[in-house]
Amino acid sequence: MQYRTRRTLAMAMGIFLTTGLLWLQFARPIWSGDLLQRLELMAFDIRLRVVKDIAPGSSANEAATKVVIVDIDERSLTEHGRWPWSRAKVATLVERLAQAGAAVVAFDVMFSEPEVNPAMEVASFLKKQGEGSHALAAELARLEESFDRDRLFARALSRKEVVLGYTFQPREPQRIGALPQPLTVANPQVISQSSLAAMRGYTANLPILAQAALGCGFFSLNPDLDGVVRRAPLVARYNDQLFSSLALETLRHFLLVDSVRLHTSLINGQESVEGVELAGFATIPTDADGQMIVPYLGPQGSFPYVSASAVLAGTVPASQMEGAIVLVGTTAPGLFDLRSTPVQAVYPGVEIQANLIDAILAKRFLVQPAWAQGADFVVMVVAGLALALALPFFVPLWQMLWTFAVAAALVLGNLFLWKQGLVLSLAMPLILIALLAICNLAYGFLVESRSRRQLKGMFGQYVPPQIVQEMSENPQNYSFDGETRELTVLFADIRGFTTLSEALAASDLKKLLNRYFTPMTRIIFETRGTIDKYVGDQIMAFWGAPVPDVHHAGQAIEAALRMLKETERLQRDFLVEGLPRIAIGIGINTGSMNVGDMGSEFRRAYTVLGDAVNLGSRLEGTTKYYGVGLVVGETTKTAADDGFVFRELDLVRVKGKAQAIRVYEPVCRAGEAGEALLRELGDYQQALVAFRALRWEEARAGFTRLRDGDPDRRLYEIYLERIKALVADDPGEGWDGVYDRKEK
Repeated sequence: MQYRTRRTLAMAMGIFLTTGLLWLQFARPIWSGDLLQRLELMAFDIRLRVVKDIAPGSSANEAATKVVIVDIDERSLTEHGRWPWSRAKVATLVERLAQAGAAVVAFDVMFSEPEVNPAMEVASFLKKQGEGSHALAAELARLEESFDRDRLFARALSRKEVVLGYTFQPREPQRIGALPQPLTVANPQVISQSSLAAMRGYTANLPILAQAALGCGFFSLNPDLDGVVRRAPLVARYNDQLFSSLALETLRHFLLVDSVRLHTSLINGQESVEGVELAGFATIPTDADGQMIVPYLGPQGSFPYVSASAVLAGTVPASQMEGAIVLVGTTAPGLFDLRSTPVQAVYPGVEIQANLIDAILAKRFLVQPAWAQGADFVVMVVAGLALALALPFFVPLWQMLWTFAVAAALVLGNLFLWKQGLVLSLAMPLILIALLAICNLAYGFLVESRSRRQLKGMFGQYVPPQIVQEMSENPQNYSFDGETRELTVLFADIRGFTTLSEALAASDLKKLLNRYFTPMTRIIFETRGTIDKYVGDQIMAFWGAPVPDVHHAGQAIEAALRMLKETERLQRDFLVEGLPRIAIGIGINTGSMNVGDMGSEFRRAYTVLGDAVNLGSRLEGTTKYYGVGLVVGETTKTAADDGFVFRELDLVRVKGKAQAIRVYEPVCRAGEAGEALLRELGDYQQALVAFRALRWEEARAGFTRLRDGDPDRRLYEIYLERIKALVADDPGEGWDGVYDRKEK
């Protein structure tokens, strides 16, 4: 019962823990901080690094277009000077890329400030010098357009397929430069009601450049709370109009897509964004903020890099640029376009754009669908219940194996869905599994430790330490609860104890009893017996409980024979020390007994009760009458017959019992009996058979020969006395051979 209660408590604890973590996961109380979110982000990063091949939507849509990064690197800055370069140099870069066959060129840099016109700067200086300089200043003013590098760059942009970049600010209201034309949206009515956050300001390119370029896209990124870029916005809302990111705008022109469509779902009166559709190509899944999860191919260098200085020098093979989407960006540390990503702590921002473009072309998306939260809830409930309801029934080893199996199934299932492009929560389910395992192991350890202490406290005084250890391995199988079992009980009593106690002082008597009880108890413990009690000079013990023992009868007889032998040794020691001689009588009986913790609220004991116990006590009382040290009942002899040689003593009806029983003396262990002993036992059995068959002369002759051969054995004299009495008072044909014993 107590272990059923413990399991119920353990299951309740597991369900409570599961409920608590579900609440933390989905309610996200303020006091929980961002720890859970950070753990989930860590799990995201690990999966992104481990699983490289995210399955595309269709094998036919694998990206065949090259994405090349033209890098304004340290080498370029060394050869061509610090950034920003002259717009004329950038125009040359554009010309070189077009000549190399680039399909679309996108700048992951911004041109928000005009370049100083040297002609106008000199003209202004001359005007300040006096009248003689006015003519030269006027001539320089006429040449202003020839030295206008912004116009030069704009002309280069207008002749090529170039997309410029800019930034949006969600909080700062400043407006610098010129925004491009907003996107053409197939369902513009949802923009104002969408979940997209409204941008407040921007920093964009010079109007002359923005108007000349094929298009413009923002490259603003929103890192997660740990500063790592895992998502990138594809669209932004400004003045209830939609603007595209650099990656989306580049792809839109590359694919010749004129319009987009927002895919939304109405949630709580708001159009929650779920994806952006490029008409005729694909729908790109996003979160409610219009952000796409970046499925990074790997660390920096996953895309081909070409130094900008090599492009300007014209040394780049045309095959490397032919038909490619070219992103112009920088990896130089001083230009501040390095970001932290899941795949690398310092990662070029331009390569983030390359990952976005490549993933969209290959339709290789990581999606956190709208139903992900519901799926996370179901996974946590199933995993939590699978552990909360099962672990309390397992031993620690199986608890760990079952926990590992559930965790492995969760991880493998999660990774399988990840390979299909679906992102579900992993950290919290694993935390739940770990906590349930730890709590059940800890609870089991505490309960087992407490159970072992209880077992030791309950049984340590009754049974040997090795049995207590054996019980502690499965404490749930043992308790003080009462039950009925077949057991063997032993009573051992010192004969003439009253006379002995009168002959010794109290202290001497105590020492003598201690010297007697100690080896007797050791023998009982060594044969896996349980001490029931000491009553004066009497020892009561039993076998078969609390640990079941199919050989309980044989163990009890073995203990009794060793106790008799040990008593003989003590007699010799006492004789040398001048102490009184002691002798013991032992009675053993086997049968059905009630065993358990019995007593009152003031004092209790682990003991056995029943008729079989009372008969064992009666058998101990017959030892003196028969002149033997050990008497066992018929059931004990039957249970242990193969291990010992027995002498049948009598068919007796003890006081308080209506039914006669056969009683036996275990003579020795099987195999220890010599030929003379076996011959004597055979002669004795023949005489006993003649006695019960009323063949008095034959019986008298047999018992007489036995007595003459062993005059110290009282048993033979008993039967000779009975024969004499029965001959004088013939019992008749109905006599059953039973001896009625009136004494206890």
